[in-house]
Amino acid sequence: MTLASVSVLCQQINPIPTAPSTLTKLIPSGLPTQEHFEIVTTDMSNKKCEKDEDLLLSVICMSADPYLRSGCKTGEIPRPMSGFVVGKIIESKNKAWPVGSFMGAALPFSSLQLLNSEILAKTISWNLTEYVTEETATLGLGVLGMPGATAYGGFIDVLRPKKGETIFVSSAAGAVGSMVGQLAKNIYDCHVIGSCGGAEKNKLIKEKFGFDGAIDYKAVTGGAEELAKKIKESSAAGIDMYFENVGGMHFEAAMACLKAHGRVAICGCISRYNDASGAAPLNKIDISQMIYSFQRIEGFVCMPWLGGAKGAFLKEMSAWHKQGKVGCEQCIFEGIETWPDAFQSLFTGANLGKVCIKM
Repeated sequence: MTLASVSVLCQQINPIPTAPSTLTKLIPSGLPTQEHFEIVTTDMSNKKCEKDEDLLLSVICMSADPYLRSGCKTGEIPRPMSGFVVGKIIESKNKAWPVGSFMGAALPFSSLQLLNSEILAKTISWNLTEYVTEETATLGLGVLGMPGATAYGGFIDVLRPKKGETIFVSSAAGAVGSMVGQLAKNIYDCHVIGSCGGAEKNKLIKEKFGFDGAIDYKAVTGGAEELAKKIKESSAAGIDMYFENVGGMHFEAAMACLKAHGRVAICGCISRYNDASGAAPLNKIDISQMIYSFQRIEGFVCMPWLGGAKGAFLKEMSAWHKQGKVGCEQCIFEGIETWPDAFQSLFTGANLGKVCIKM
């Protein structure tokens, strides 16, 4: 049998030289489509673990995430596409990763990968062996992956919630936003307001995820001013926290409703991702309102929590998931050839929850 690695060619997150993975056309603006990507097959017959710390990873599933869009606008092409994957170790000379271990990592989108100590040192990885099986591996891309770590770190450590406070969450039906809402409601007993697009998603966040209020932003025609009024319909006194995934009118509406000592956690700005670089209008901030109201805005990424440097993300989120307190809808695509369609779904609203591609 010939071992082969099947890969997607596009943007690279980490400087990893192995596993040729491809973006064949830049996408300065507009939606990503199949024509921008190429699937390639590489012969892996001669790839085996030869040195200490080497391991062979068979990828079970890979992710499609909005943040990848900005990297497709400029740069040299063709180049590898990289992101978050979950796989099983099938050969190893690495004591930390014995055969049968389940690894989550930021790596090229390639089905079979030979990893050495240099590659592992340059990327982030997390051990999922205690938490997933082959059948549940996609949890390592959702609740126990980047979205879960983003929700956990951003809500618990950046926003620092207090019991009974009010939070507004944009993109509330998405993987990150839905988990922020569940943490707020089920762990911290907060009043939770979410914004998402369409009646189906609004119904979902209230009935399944327990949000107290839901706003269909697609029905908002009056911009930030109208959206702020809708937020105050759910909480007349305003909001204590805002979890930002979108930008645009959501940010300005949230700032108009933010109370004294209010906090804003910023992890995404999806409303601008498909615009040409520098073309989207910038958000307005009245910094004078923040001085004597002691408000705080903080940007962050998930890596400290995902890699274990901060908090107890895997242990706590796994427990809450098993208890039914935190869950994540999954939008599953089958086969690596569907990755471009999966990626596009993030920007059309066709997805519901975490987008995963099973190999």
